[in-house]
Amino acid sequence: MGAKIIDGKAIAAEIRAEIKQEVDELKARKGLQPGLVTILVGENPASLSYVKAKQKAAHELGFYSVQDNLAADVSEDELLAVIDNYNHDPKIHGILVQLPLPKHIDEKKILYAIDPQKDVDGFHPVNVGKMVIGEPCFLPCTPHGILFLLARSGTEVDGKEVVVLGRSNIVGKPIANLLLQRRKPVGNATVTICHTGTRDLEFHTKRADILIVAVGKPKVVNGAMVKEGVVVIDVGVNRIGVSEQGKAILCGDVDFESVAAKAKAITPVPGGVGPMTITMLMKNTLESAKMWAGLPSEIA
Repeated sequence: MGAKIIDGKAIAAEIRAEIKQEVDELKARKGLQPGLVTILVGENPASLSYVKAKQKAAHELGFYSVQDNLAADVSEDELLAVIDNYNHDPKIHGILVQLPLPKHIDEKKILYAIDPQKDVDGFHPVNVGKMVIGEPCFLPCTPHGILFLLARSGTEVDGKEVVVLGRSNIVGKPIANLLLQRRKPVGNATVTICHTGTRDLEFHTKRADILIVAVGKPKVVNGAMVKEGVVVIDVGVNRIGVSEQGKAILCGDVDFESVAAKAKAITPVPGGVGPMTITMLMKNTLESAKMWAGLPSEIA
């Protein structure tokens, strides 16, 4: 079976075009411009790259965007004061603190200090709690992106067996919860979560109609572990070498070639889940702006 490639770049581009159109209309009709601030502490190269990509997307979509760079030795109290300032800034609708933070700063304390109504990453316990009980809220960006990948690729989820490999708070737990719910258009599945303590992993992966892999280890799942016709969402991005041109060689948590030979559909790495994460950050910020302006919003 030749697997259909679920093209995250193309789907993300479609959604960004929809966001841009709505932003342009909001500016013209309501004078409303979504505002996003990204806060970076220190100069971690990976974090710098991620923040640059987020700011680039915000500018392209017509957002009011602020990049607030703080020294690596900034105190916890100083960072909390910065967040409090943006919590009360009417031009800012979304606040993102880029992780990881230096060891002298308590990440949990920082994330909890963000106003839940500006928590466009969806990490605040208020939003996590609302997500679990199925109330409108900011959804964490990567799981949110997976929902769109499944929906726009035409993948039927209702009543299907979904197996999630990984139990992180960022991907595994939230996507399992979301697909369990009676959500439209993607949800109402029977969900199994597997992790490092799971016995006979292959027993579970072979049952999956939809397999979501987010363990952060290269090629953990191979073709012998899946059934014919499975839909595979590979969240992992692992650097396994460097090309002659000096570019990083990346692979997913899934052995793409052997799994694609049996799958109905599969996301590539790169170009699958990755492009959706920043796109969902932009969508959350747009919805936040609408909520703060008293307009109909998906999160309120």
